[in-house]
Amino acid sequence: MGPRLTTAILCIAAATALSACAGSTTDPAVQQRRAALAPVPLPQASEQKGRDYAGIHNAVAFHPGFVSGSQPEGDEGFQSLAAMGVRTIISVDGAEPEVEKARAYGLRYIHLPIGYNGFDEERRLQLARAAQDSIKDGPVYIHCHHGKHRSAGAAAAIASTLGWQTPEHGVARMKVSGTAPNYTGLYACAVDAAPVAPAALDAVVADFPSRWKPSGYVSGMVEIDEVFEHLKEIQAAGWAAPNHHPDLVPAAEAGRLADLYRLLHTDDVVKRKGAGMAELMQDSNRRAQILEDLLAAGEKDKARLNDQFKLVSASCKDCHSRYRD
Repeated sequence: MGPRLTTAILCIAAATALSACAGSTTDPAVQQRRAALAPVPLPQASEQKGRDYAGIHNAVAFHPGFVSGSQPEGDEGFQSLAAMGVRTIISVDGAEPEVEKARAYGLRYIHLPIGYNGFDEERRLQLARAAQDSIKDGPVYIHCHHGKHRSAGAAAAIASTLGWQTPEHGVARMKVSGTAPNYTGLYACAVDAAPVAPAALDAVVADFPSRWKPSGYVSGMVEIDEVFEHLKEIQAAGWAAPNHHPDLVPAAEAGRLADLYRLLHTDDVVKRKGAGMAELMQDSNRRAQILEDLLAAGEKDKARLNDQFKLVSASCKDCHSRYRD
């Protein structure tokens, strides 16, 4: 089958799904909004590079109609998903999804956050049940923040759990998504995922939230302190997992720290303290994100890693001196 014919078939499939979705809602405004969108083809499960759309980045198919990618950016992102025929979005990111914005385009959100170190059996079954039920209505899009690590790991585990692919194929698709080898917990979840009996999925309560209740400011700050201690141990071990704590993954801990700052900067407590604290949180997020990127890329220059960690620590100390000490 030639690429033009394949693209044409995908466009027709997307248009069919788009039409079916538009007709399934009772809101005429949503129907009209979706009908006005020009259909776009979904990524194919055989592609060896992620696709970019307006407001959507690094879209990689793990199964026909099951796509991992970045967080939708603004109206454009939700428009692109609707134009693909997507009906359900599963977020494994910690940030609260833009549920109302998604709903305006006939998209339903399911929010089941996971960490950079992977997820437990309960969450695996929840994710698999959510994907299994949702794909009956049309294509499903699963995302984290950047669409490289957590959503890819979750997508691989889901696809293997549902018998759509082998764990080896799931790992291969994670590499297409750009999942760094440092995220050993996520890869382990994909490798260990095996098909489950239908009864096991039927036993999972399918009342999934559109927004997972956030942990809150106090517990978030406690977790930041914990992650800082982990990073100090990792630093002392030469930016590797300490012998006494081999489960610590340097890139995953830095990513966890960046995520905490990103989520907390919109917390009500931070908002009440004024724009200054929110800006410090955002600055800390950027610095921690750079540290994660360096570790995920396999940076060997310990001096460079030390310097970046000092910048992260300096942001934290500045915030403490102004708002806590």
